[in-house]
Amino acid sequence: MPFGLKNAGATYQRLGNKIFKEQIDNTMEVYVDDMLVKAPERADHIKNLAEAFSLFRKYNMKLNLSKCTFGVSSGQSLRYLVTQRGIEAHPNQIKAILNMKSPATTKEIQSLTGRAASLNRFLSRSTDKCRPFFKALKKGHMDKWDDECEVAF
Repeated sequence: MPFGLKNAGATYQRLGNKIFKEQIDNTMEVYVDDMLVKAPERADHIKNLAEAFSLFRKYNMKLNLSKCTFGVSSGQSLRYLVTQRGIEAHPNQIKAILNMKSPATTKEIQSLTGRAASLNRFLSRSTDKCRPFFKALKKGHMDKWDDECEVAF
């Protein structure tokens, strides 16, 4: 599929979600054309890779070997940091939010909510914490960036 097409990324993501439905969050992570097979132990990892390869064959999917990496115990993948402890937020993503100044426009609030959404799996009750931002966006006026928003920020 040519990735220059308008909905190619979303279509490919849906395909990955359907094919690897049982593995996602358990033994795999899938983000568009990036796929990560994970396991706490090496023996489990071999089994999980075999299962993924079986699905690749079943659905006639091809891998670009020059873009594949195997047997890595830690590194950056899928915009996250993968370590022995599991999947963690990448420090650059955290730093981007910490270095932001208070939003002054609707676009800046949207940027903040997007960055927070990409980290929501690492934040407890992230929806509750970001609710003031969504309220400000819903109201559609920057004069609605009030003390509640600033405290949440």
